[in-house]
Amino acid sequence: MSKIRVLVIDDSAVVRQVLSEALAMDPMIEVVGTAQDPYVARDKIMQLNPDVLTLDVEMPRMDGLTFLEKLMKSRPMPVIMVSTLTEKGAAETLRALELGAIDYVEKPKSDVRELLPKLSAEITAKVRVASKARLAPRAALPTAPQRVASSQNLRIGALDQIVCVGASTGGTEALRTFLTSFPADAPAVVVVQHMPERFTRAFAERLDGICDVRVKEAADGDRCIAGRVLIAPGNYHMKLVRDGAGAVVRINGDPPVNHHRPSVNVMFHSCAEVLGRRAVGVIMTGMGDDGAEGLLAMRRAGARTIAQDEATSVVFGMPRVAIEKGAAEHIVPLDRMARVTLDLVAGNLAASGQTTSNVPHKA
Repeated sequence: MSKIRVLVIDDSAVVRQVLSEALAMDPMIEVVGTAQDPYVARDKIMQLNPDVLTLDVEMPRMDGLTFLEKLMKSRPMPVIMVSTLTEKGAAETLRALELGAIDYVEKPKSDVRELLPKLSAEITAKVRVASKARLAPRAALPTAPQRVASSQNLRIGALDQIVCVGASTGGTEALRTFLTSFPADAPAVVVVQHMPERFTRAFAERLDGICDVRVKEAADGDRCIAGRVLIAPGNYHMKLVRDGAGAVVRINGDPPVNHHRPSVNVMFHSCAEVLGRRAVGVIMTGMGDDGAEGLLAMRRAGARTIAQDEATSVVFGMPRVAIEKGAAEHIVPLDRMARVTLDLVAGNLAASGQTTSNVPHKA
């Protein structure tokens, strides 16, 4: 089996060395070269033909975002961004994901020798995933969301339902496509997207600016109400609890579950317990298996459930495991997930066994 060839691009010689050492700890990864700026990187991409790039944002002569945009138009390839965990870094990273980057890691500080094993575990795992990820052709991406019509014709009680969504790698762009399709009066939505602190607030604010529904980073005690999306804050679990006839979210710092905090499974299991049939569970692109057991619990509790299909998932990990466990009632491409979700809320799709995206629904 051939090794994954990586080119490291960063203006700091120290960071280039640290990232190279971290990647070299994996016997299946080979650092074929480094570059101190995008112009050198351009030449080395042509010479070395790497499988994956790691890319810094702030560099001389051309910034990383400009280079990424040009790269994805001329020679699309998997890119892992190396970002600072700051408000500015979060905004830049989210823009990079919009432009086609697969994932990101925290930029190492100048002296991180003691953190090298942890950094190596994270970056090598993400490089492995990136090397197999599906890259959507940038020209094929929709320029405007395919918005679903108003929910006013939903059956009585439908807007008391809650849409519960879990996503990871590739999820920021999948969620953008999904949520920008929702009408302003859509049912309440709760989301766990694997992201670090500081990133989730910037992500929520970015979505709020382009969605008809309101989007915010969840705070402890927020009510689940129609027309609003609550996104679990980075580094905190989010659960649903009963509040009269409705539900509120509770935020806590309990230990990570299967290395994740927030965990999709934590939220889905609470949704199964609190909501039962009054929920639609949605699992989207992501590596690993977080959410699969929770989605199965939701289905067993009477919720309707959806998994994103393989063809439109950047990483078909979480949806694949959910499908294999029998947790997904419907398997749907990304561009139809909002429509099918609202059809399930409205009762326009009959209960069924696991199906493909060719599921009939009323006009």
